[in-house]
Order: sequence, then C-alpha cells, then structure tokens
Amino acid sequence: MRFDTKIAIVVRADLATWQQLNVTAFLASSVAGGVPETIGEPYADASGTSYLPMFRQPVLVYSGADASALRAVRERATGRGLEVAVYIEEMFKTGNDTDNRAAVAQVEADALDLVGIAVYGPRNAVDKVTKGLPLHP
Repeated sequence: MRFDTKIAIVVRADLATWQQLNVTAFLASSVAGGVPETIGEPYADASGTSYLPMFRQPVLVYSGADASALRAVRERATGRGLEVAVYIEEMFKTGNDTDNRAAVAQVEADALDLVGIAVYGPRNAVDKVTKGLPLHP
C-alpha cells in the first residue's frame, strides 16, 4: 500500500547510539500525539491479549550529517507548512516535558541546536525536504 503522506525523522549522525534512539522515540511520539490520524487501530493476538495501536504507515529514519543539514530540513519543512517537531541538544540535560518546552522556547528558530527533527505531510513534500539524506544505517 502506498500512502499519500509520509513520516520522516532525521537524526544528527554524530550522536551516541542511545541518543539517536532516544531522539527518534521522542520525535515519533510527537507525530503520534500531534497528528492523531497517523495512528491505526489497536492490535490483538490470537489469545485475546490487546496491544496499543501504532502508526498506520511506515516511519523513515534518516541520518543527518550535521546540525546544518537539520536546519535546512527544518527551514524547508516549515516553509512548506509541514508538521514539524524538533529535538535540541539542551533537551538531553532536562528530565521532563516542561523543561524541554522551556529550553526550546528560549531560542530563536534559526539558532536551535538541532539534534533531530520529525516531519509529517504529503509524501512529495516530505521527499523534497529530506532529499539527499541517507536512510539511517
């Protein structure tokens, strides 16, 4: 099945593995929370055990070479009016959502120290803003 929309997450390549996974998880949760139509139906196994629903479509994770590549993705995505979530370096030092939001709120958009970004929107538009980025290894 081909979807008309796309979920893309771009993570800075120089992060430690645990940081890359953490950023990916947080950014995926932002799409799930901010765009409810991306979530499918709950799962159940043959024994009748219920499981939480997941995204109804694939999530592509890209590796961004550096902070400038992430800034370019953010600029192109916001310029196209796509749904965007950001994760900045300072958020590694906080321990809760309130402090994370405060850390982002203190910095102008073009000065964010991005380590990851999520983008959701029409497939073609998301493809254009992530063009040239390699899929995460």
